[in-house]
This record gives sequence, structure tokens and C-alpha cells, in this order.
Amino acid sequence: MAPSYKLIYFNARGKAEHIRFIFAYAGVNYEDERISQEKWPELKRKMPFGMLPVLEIDGKPVGQSNAIARYLAKQCGLAGRDEWESLQCDMLVDTLTDLKQELFQYRMEPDQFKKEERKIVLMKEKIPFYLNKFEKVVTENRGYSVGGALTWTDFVFAVSLENFELIFGKESLDRYPSLRALKEKVFNLPSIQGWLQKRPATDF
Repeated sequence: MAPSYKLIYFNARGKAEHIRFIFAYAGVNYEDERISQEKWPELKRKMPFGMLPVLEIDGKPVGQSNAIARYLAKQCGLAGRDEWESLQCDMLVDTLTDLKQELFQYRMEPDQFKKEERKIVLMKEKIPFYLNKFEKVVTENRGYSVGGALTWTDFVFAVSLENFELIFGKESLDRYPSLRALKEKVFNLPSIQGWLQKRPATDF
């Protein structure tokens, strides 16, 4: 009997969207529970580590978005063809997380002067460093992030690149045609298209 899944997160794409992409692509039924900010303080005490997202598998809660995604990817055949490819997936996701942390610090900076300074460093140093590396990886893997075939890492990249374009504009990927093509390839998958057409509209 197939397990029952309930994904608990805020009404946002955030740290849960790549998990939703895996569910959508694999055609796995799940409950997409989106909690309000008002209910979060009460619910927080019940979460394994006081954070979201949380996935309940047959009622058993598990935290950490990438641990959840990695588990589901293995269940759905999206974790690479062998242990080496699985390791490459993990490496790229963790490296992308480093860049996303830099972007998060920029977005959360309250001081506008410091925020502008952060933006200059991001645009001239941090972002080109990471995106040039990722561009090379995707080019070498025939349009995918690992092994020349679709993995959960491609979903992580696709949702991250969507947010990147929302922050910095569509033209921000002009210098990274392989990354842009990867994002478009994922977003044009029929199962992902189905999800995109029905997902709630959120700012982030």
C-alpha cells in the first residue's frame, strides 16, 4: 500500500516548492497543507525542530526540506542512476544552498545602504562565480545537472532560477543560456505545467 503524504508549509513556494515539483512529476498524491502566519506560533511547538517544511509520512513527521526531497527522489527514481550520481546531486544542491543563503541575507538586509553594497558584491562577484560553475556543469551534462538525465537537482535549480529572475529580472540569465534552458525544460514538462497552472499565486 502506498504511503500517505502531507506536506506542511506556509502559503509560499519557498523551501517547499522543489518538493511539490517532485510530487507533481511523479504523480504522487499528497496533502498540501499551507498554514497561516497567525497559526504558526501554536503549530511550531508541534514540529520536530520548530521549523518548516515538514513532511508527514503515514503520520510520522520529518523535517528539513532537502532531506525530504532526497528521500522522495530516491522513492521516485530521481536521485541519479548510481551512488556517484546521487553524490553529485547532493553536492550541487548543497552548493546552490550556499548561494541562496547569500541571496537571503541580501533580501533581508534592513539597511538600504548596506543592502546596495551587498547587491554590488553579489552581482559582480558571488553570483557570477556560482552561476558560471553551474552553467559549465549543465553544459557538460547535456542540458541537465547530473548524468545527462532528469534528477531532483534539476527541480531545485528550476525553482531557484525562477526566484532569481523574479529578484533580478529576466535578463539576469542572459549570460547563462544552459541554466535558462534547464529551467524552461523543467517548467515545460507536462506534469510540472499541470502543477504551475493550479498552484496558488504567492510572492515568494
